[in-house]
Amino acid sequence: MAFKIKRGDTVIVLSGKWKGHQGRVMRMFPRKGRAIVEGVNLVKRHRGKRHGQQEGQVEEVPAPIYISKLMLVCPKCGQPTRVGFRFLEDGRKVRYCKKCGEVID
Repeated sequence: MAFKIKRGDTVIVLSGKWKGHQGRVMRMFPRKGRAIVEGVNLVKRHRGKRHGQQEGQVEEVPAPIYISKLMLVCPKCGQPTRVGFRFLEDGRKVRYCKKCGEVID
């Protein structure tokens, strides 16, 4: 299954509490249709102490967010864009920006 967003892409959040925030995709969960984006959808996790080695603490970690709430930011033109697919002369299938027409992969 071909996804329009991949790990390492810069994306912008379209809706919800984090609307307008940008970040890099750190991890994808294709079966669930979710992605973890750096600096977006942060939740607090309470960590207990580790037998005298480390004190307990509260950490902010990114949680998965639905892919449908994300839009790819084109690396060439720098704008949020829809993604299309096309085949090159050598037969490879690549993604391209629908605003500027440049190949993303």
